[in-house]
Parts: sequence; C-alpha cells; structure tokens
Amino acid sequence: MTSADATQLPVAQQWFRFSTLDERTTLIEEPHVDELLSANAWHLRGRDSDLLIDCGLGVTALIPILRERFDREPVLVLTHAHLDHMGSAHEFAEVCAHPLEQAGHPAPGSLLGPVLATELGLTGPLPPLLLTALPHTGYQPAAYRVQPPTVTRALTDGDTVDLGDRTLTVLHLPGHSPGSIALFDPAGGTLFSGDVIYDGGLLDSLPGGDPEAYARSLRRLRDLPVHLTHAGHGPSFGPDRLHRLIDNYLQAETRRRAAGDPRSAH
Repeated sequence: MTSADATQLPVAQQWFRFSTLDERTTLIEEPHVDELLSANAWHLRGRDSDLLIDCGLGVTALIPILRERFDREPVLVLTHAHLDHMGSAHEFAEVCAHPLEQAGHPAPGSLLGPVLATELGLTGPLPPLLLTALPHTGYQPAAYRVQPPTVTRALTDGDTVDLGDRTLTVLHLPGHSPGSIALFDPAGGTLFSGDVIYDGGLLDSLPGGDPEAYARSLRRLRDLPVHLTHAGHGPSFGPDRLHRLIDNYLQAETRRRAAGDPRSAH
C-alpha cells in the first residue's frame, strides 16, 4: 500500500479504547489496528504509583492521554520487545524490561504487511497495511519505526514490582522471545501474561523464539495458582482455559518432536 492509498483510510475519532475492569484495572486497546498487532495494555492503579504493562504500537502519543485520565504517569513494564507491545515505550520516564529483550535496540518494525512479514520471517501473507484507520490527518504509515526507550530498570525472575498496596512478582518465561516475562499477583491469583499465553495460536518461531524453552515455561506456569489471566492479546480467561491452552501447546510440541520437526531441536 502506498502513502496515497493510506489517505483513503478514515481518521479515527479516538485511537485508544479504555475499558475499566475494576477500580484498579483498566484495559487499553487500539481498535483500529489489524488483529496481528492489536495488543492489550493493562493499567494498574496503585496507592503509591501506577503501572502500565505494555504500551501498544506507538502510532500516536499515549502519555498525554494517560496523564489526563489518571493524573500521573505510570511506570512501564514491557513483557517483551515486540513492536505491538513496546511502540510507545520511548515516551516513558521509567521503563522496566528483562535484559535479554534488548528493548533499547528494537527491530525497526513496520505497519506495511509485506515488510513486517520479512522482518519476522512469516511465510503467510499479511494485509498491505496493518491499520484500518489513521490516528490523524496526514499520518504516513510507511514512515513508522519503533523508537528505542531508555530502560531504567532490568527485571529478572523473582523480582517484584511494588505499587504500595499491591505487589506483583516477575516471572521469566522464555519461548515466545528470550526475555519474555509475565507479572503475577499472588494475593489475587491474577496473571498478566504478555504473549507467553493468550487465547490463540502461540508463536514460537519468531526471531528469538524457542519451542523447547516455551514448553518449559508453560509447564512452570501450569503449576502456579492462577485464577485469572489478563493476556497480551484477546480476552481474559480463567484457570480451566489456561490449562487447556497450555496442554494443547505441549501436546502439539510432543507430536512435533516425535515427527522430528527441527523447530523442536535445540
């Protein structure tokens, strides 16, 4: 799709959609993004500070909207460094990520389907443009690039993120990417899983993906007392669905190993 073609798209009245789950949890989505890149960001209100888990594509500014809506700037935790989860990270003063993600040196990314498919090594066709609307008049999708943030805190397995009245534990769960993390609230049994697990086909063959590590991560996750999963894509779900998704992946991985699939050999 050319820049001229992109001008035929409508301009969105509002780029972000906010859904309040409870007094402390808000889901932030970008409804005008193609399904492949339509990721969830989770805003958690705390007594002493707020937390944002992932931050979308960075197509348009996010920080001013968060300040207006919540009165203060949150700390940002990146579950991993793919464009649909870290695009706005450069706007934040406090950014946390696992050191294996290299968030400060991200892949450039693209909103043009064929370009992104080449970058990610995807074989299936993608739409020419991965937006269904423009954030403002004159926006040029072809000029999109992921801007590197300054990571101010490295998060590793077992670290905690303290909001004053709520403490979340960092789980390093590689497989989707080397430094993929999830945040677990043991008090409520709530998991913010990023792309470690979501209700859809789990991707283990993107650059940095590792099916063997993914299987280990999911086995570990299955043993945790998780009551509710807020995922990086799609709907939230309870423990029965979590276990079914994990079991489906592990069974498929076992079949791949038996068939000698090279993706399972490390």
